[in-house]
Amino acid sequence: MSRLGDRLREILGSDKVVTDPIIIELYSREATGLNADTLPEALVFAESAADVSKLLAFAYRYGIPVYPQGSTSSLSGSALPSGGVVLSLERMRRIKEVNVVDGVAVAEPGVRIDDLNIELARYGYMFPVDPASSSVATVGGAVNTGAGGLRGAKYGTMRDWVLGLEVVLPDEEGTVMRIGCRTVKCRQGYDLVRLIVGSEGTLAVVTEATLRIAPLPEAAVTLLAFFDDLQGLLDTVVEIRSEGVQPLIMEFMERRTVEQAAGFLGWHGKLRGHMLLVSVDVNREAASRVLAWLERVARGNGAGLVYTARSLEEAEKKGLFQLRRSLFPAQVELSRRLLGSERVQVYVEDIAVPPSRLAEAVERLLELEEKYRLPMMLGGHIGDGNLHPAVGFDPGDPEARRRVWTWFHDVMRLAVELGGTVSAEHGIGVLKKEGLRMELEALGSLKALEIMKAIKRVFDPKGILNPGKVV
Repeated sequence: MSRLGDRLREILGSDKVVTDPIIIELYSREATGLNADTLPEALVFAESAADVSKLLAFAYRYGIPVYPQGSTSSLSGSALPSGGVVLSLERMRRIKEVNVVDGVAVAEPGVRIDDLNIELARYGYMFPVDPASSSVATVGGAVNTGAGGLRGAKYGTMRDWVLGLEVVLPDEEGTVMRIGCRTVKCRQGYDLVRLIVGSEGTLAVVTEATLRIAPLPEAAVTLLAFFDDLQGLLDTVVEIRSEGVQPLIMEFMERRTVEQAAGFLGWHGKLRGHMLLVSVDVNREAASRVLAWLERVARGNGAGLVYTARSLEEAEKKGLFQLRRSLFPAQVELSRRLLGSERVQVYVEDIAVPPSRLAEAVERLLELEEKYRLPMMLGGHIGDGNLHPAVGFDPGDPEARRRVWTWFHDVMRLAVELGGTVSAEHGIGVLKKEGLRMELEALGSLKALEIMKAIKRVFDPKGILNPGKVV
């Protein structure tokens, strides 16, 4: 370890290399509770594309695995190292350019999504992709996972908003390569940008991203409603979508998760029932009319407690988004409470089904909860059919681990059977590799796995970049 560290310090400088195992251990785990099976030998903090190039050229020469990281907020194991070198990009956090005429922002990979939006708001713009972890999630991490978020119902995922990339390849020279354009229309042969987006750090290291940006909505009305009956919530979703309304945000959480999240936020006893959160962007003149219609639809389907806001600023001030943003920490806290232990691992599923089959998906998820006797916490992006059921277990209990792993696979199977996908925005990582095979097999497209492996060999001939992930 010390010899590798000394060599890396010679190449990159002593202030960019850490070999202290206590610090390295902090970069060897994920939010789900997954930990590295083998501690990395060194941690490198890159500050430029040149640093990344030097590291990858050295790693290629000696066959050393390199694991790129943003903030390790991944939930599929895609940021988990196993020996080798962790490459942290957190120091590369400059917003290089904002150009509202061209409709682009250029950012380094360590820029946090919230910080990017704070800067863009000065110009009346936003970056539409907003994962629930946006306060810590980075641009580079979002590119690599193909992240989505609360506004996914209207704006989609990262693949729709990345125009161009600067990447470094794991080859003899540590080649720095620019792909894509800063224009919306761009034909450069095969779409290498889309290939990198969602590749989970297995093909190249992203050192800069040219992103599309969008004007902030003139106005957006928000409704936060609570239902005693889950069917009433689902009927509300169907009615809103059937009227031709494309919500900016449409999210939900089931009752137990709501209660835990409310406690997590210090709102004990104030909120009950299944939560539906809807925001619709409108012109100012239509705000009152659309908000009244949303409330009428919700109450007509059985909503009891209802909160509203006439602008995003008002919604933020009232804390209407806080409950949904606390979904994952609430799932962790509820697991700890149910298990009576601080030692808990949480598996968060990330399936998506066609919105027309949401009710069937939820019904089958509840059946799986009963089948495996696993208290399930459920929430997600109901506007685009993306569900995040989660269960927690004691990682030291082999029987519990087995039951959870079987549940995890059955959830992926039901998604495939309903015409959906096993991973909507969290990626494949290490947890969903079997699910990816299941999905492709159901489509009669296992050949796609062979093509993916061949692409991996072209980009990374020695297999040193985030090995063991995706394929």
